Amino acid sequence: GAQQSATVANPASGASPDLLPHFQLEPEDVYIVKNKAVSLACRATPATQIYFKCNGEWVHQGDHVTQHSTDRSTGLPVMEVRIEVTRQQVEKIFGLEEYWCQCVAWSSSGTTKSQKAFVRIAYLRKNFEQEPTAREVSIEQGIVLPCRPPEGIPPAEVEWLRNEELVDPALDANVYVTPEHSLVLRQARLADTANYTCVAKNIVARRRSASAAITVYVNGGWSTWTQWSGCSTSCGRGWQKRSRTCTNPTPLNGGAFCEGQNVQKTACTTLCPVDGAWSEWSKWSECGAECTHWRSRECSEPAPRNGGRDCHGPELDTRNCTSELCTHAAPGAEDVALYVGLVAVAVCLVLLLLVGVLVYCRKKGGLDADVADSSILTAGFQPVSIKPSKADNPSLLTIQPDLSTTTMTYQGSLCPRQDGPAKLQLPNGHLLSPLGAGRHTLHHSSPAAEGADFVARLSTQSYFRSLPRGTNNMAYGTFNFLGGRLMIPNTGISLLIPPDAIPRGKIYEVYLTLHKQEEVRLPLAGCQTLLSPIVSCGPPGVLLTRPAILAMGHCVEASAENWSIRLKKQSCEGTWEDVLQLGAEPCTELYYCQLEAQACYVFTEQLGRFALVGESLSMAASKRRKLVLFAPAACPSLEYNIRVYCLSDTQDVLKEVIQLEKQLGGQLIGAPRVLHFKDSYHNLRLSIHDMPSSLWKSKLLASYQEIPFYHIWSGLQPFLHCTFTLERLSTSTCELACKIWVWQVEGDGQSFTVNFNIAKDTRFSDWLVPDEVGTPALVGPSAFKIPFLIRQKIISSLDPPGTRGADWRTLAQKLNLDSHLSFFASKASPTAMILNLWEARHFPNGNLSQLAAAVAEIGKQDGALFSEAEC
Repeated sequence: GAQQSATVANPASGASPDLLPHFQLEPEDVYIVKNKAVSLACRATPATQIYFKCNGEWVHQGDHVTQHSTDRSTGLPVMEVRIEVTRQQVEKIFGLEEYWCQCVAWSSSGTTKSQKAFVRIAYLRKNFEQEPTAREVSIEQGIVLPCRPPEGIPPAEVEWLRNEELVDPALDANVYVTPEHSLVLRQARLADTANYTCVAKNIVARRRSASAAITVYVNGGWSTWTQWSGCSTSCGRGWQKRSRTCTNPTPLNGGAFCEGQNVQKTACTTLCPVDGAWSEWSKWSECGAECTHWRSRECSEPAPRNGGRDCHGPELDTRNCTSELCTHAAPGAEDVALYVGLVAVAVCLVLLLLVGVLVYCRKKGGLDADVADSSILTAGFQPVSIKPSKADNPSLLTIQPDLSTTTMTYQGSLCPRQDGPAKLQLPNGHLLSPLGAGRHTLHHSSPAAEGADFVARLSTQSYFRSLPRGTNNMAYGTFNFLGGRLMIPNTGISLLIPPDAIPRGKIYEVYLTLHKQEEVRLPLAGCQTLLSPIVSCGPPGVLLTRPAILAMGHCVEASAENWSIRLKKQSCEGTWEDVLQLGAEPCTELYYCQLEAQACYVFTEQLGRFALVGESLSMAASKRRKLVLFAPAACPSLEYNIRVYCLSDTQDVLKEVIQLEKQLGGQLIGAPRVLHFKDSYHNLRLSIHDMPSSLWKSKLLASYQEIPFYHIWSGLQPFLHCTFTLERLSTSTCELACKIWVWQVEGDGQSFTVNFNIAKDTRFSDWLVPDEVGTPALVGPSAFKIPFLIRQKIISSLDPPGTRGADWRTLAQKLNLDSHLSFFASKASPTAMILNLWEARHFPNGNLSQLAAAVAEIGKQDGALFSEAEC
């Protein structure tokens, strides 16, 4: 209607002269839908008049609908006014400014203005600014479906439909909707294969995007090979075969079928059985005193072999005969004398045997303990040192004893045998005490037979149920008081059993095992993360008199202010317990842990299952991850896959990935990189760039792939990977040049520059090939770099407090171990603990000369020790 200035009338006589009007109801923002007018209202008390003012102009008095009443609680007059606003009124000024209206109320004391109410025309456009697109993704890959709704007032709300059913993130933890309205599936599942629709709606309309078909496919994987079948022939040449199936997993939804053969054949030869046959009978023997003679034959023409049947019939034939020798006489006096002589000889032999045993035992027990003088400390740990003998002490050795008599490189098993008369006595060297009263045999067999025999013995124990069934990640051996070492090759995991850790007279079969994550369930509370492999050593309950040292890698960038690190051990009941907090005073003397840059050394007097677990104290905490790229060694098709692994930076995980890629036929492209993954709750993103578009194209629909933060941070999935599927436009293309970027969202990034010949490039193929050389089990002195006599002399010299501080504390300081003095001091021999740790850290490539120099320098500080060395 027409707008004009309102005439203000005199206030009503009943109004309170002292009160300004206040609003009980103020106009609110409204939207005009299509052509429907909207109503604005306000109510005030005490008020004599109320008028609306829209966009700075008074609304005509005739357009107001007024209603009067009285407030029952105060008795003051109440006035309520309403107006209607049409679409034409709003469009009249559309584009210049927003249309607004405001109430003004009068009383005898003055005027009061209400808040402004904006009137807007609601709409929702038809076309989406961005719609989701169809995709094919592999299982467990992340999916991002973008959606930008049409422009509208009020802004449209967005919801997602999966096969026309509403997607509710509150009911599915694998799904969430970003503030930009994109639908994110953290890990694609087979059930996520569906049509997805983005729906935008406001008070005007409801719009639907085009449906995007998401197909989650599973690439096939080979099962393990079956055992080789028996040879096809029982005699002569034949063949045997083994097979595997593409069922681990089975390809689904268009996933790639397994590449390679599903059947392998190999030639075999079976030796033909030969049945035995008798030779000719021998001539008859002379007729004996018993009036019989005999003849014999042998099953040797031919002898049975290769499973052939043995000869049937007797080997010996006897019959009666007569001659001048065939007589029967009663035993006379000469026979009695013969029997008495034989008995006397037997008694003499028994007495001589007893005397020999006593003399032998007396000699063994009387070994001279003083076999080296004090100057051996400064002799540089040479394997052989020739010194002139001392005239006043002829019992001292002039040449260092040969340790080979007690060195055993473990190839069989050293087991107590109580059954059977034949026993081989273990040799006893002149440096080491004998094994005790028990006698033990050393028997040999093939490594495969030893592994099977050891696992067979373990299977009778209750704890065997939690051990892996293979021997690839297991080392085992039989140890006594000499000590020794177990190592799992190419994993950085070892167990050092120091001398005298096993009581004398005891022999233990000890194993060391690396567990895969799926074999052992390690519960992690809160923000805890696994920092090391899970390692078992046992059997449980073994009595050790000195701590063994378990060495294993870790992936933590440790600092006291960023991490709280704990050593966990699994109890006999199967629960995991914190046995040690690193950096704090140990609550027990059974365990201690030396944490270094990439490895930790666990001192333990109780064998069992261990793992290192950490909890970050700030977002600056980080873990080391290793990024490794693999690709097929051969590319017969146009499609080419690059697999980018994100591994825990420990040797055992790298070993497992190498074994996996060998089975897949992959080869390394590019040198591995180390990524410092921070506790920032941000995912890891990977993208590929700078490919020549005339030769290659990427088959990925998204601009990047993403690995969720918690999958990496928990440590329970030691190696994760993304696959970049590329396609070359011609089979003649053999060169691949591109960059792969890897970065943590809102963090630092790294790039791999890849220049690779997919047909013949092997520049990096041998980068990870070198294996550790050595035997998984070493028994006795061969397991240690420090010779036994020198070790004993160092211990006896440095354990007692020395003058000028020349004792074990100085040795710890020189070896940078002075932060662990309280632990060393709690042991009966602190020097032995320091040397044990040196052995664990430096085997097999430690610099023995540096240790010798450190010990020699300590000897020079102690005047008494130095003068003794000079004598």
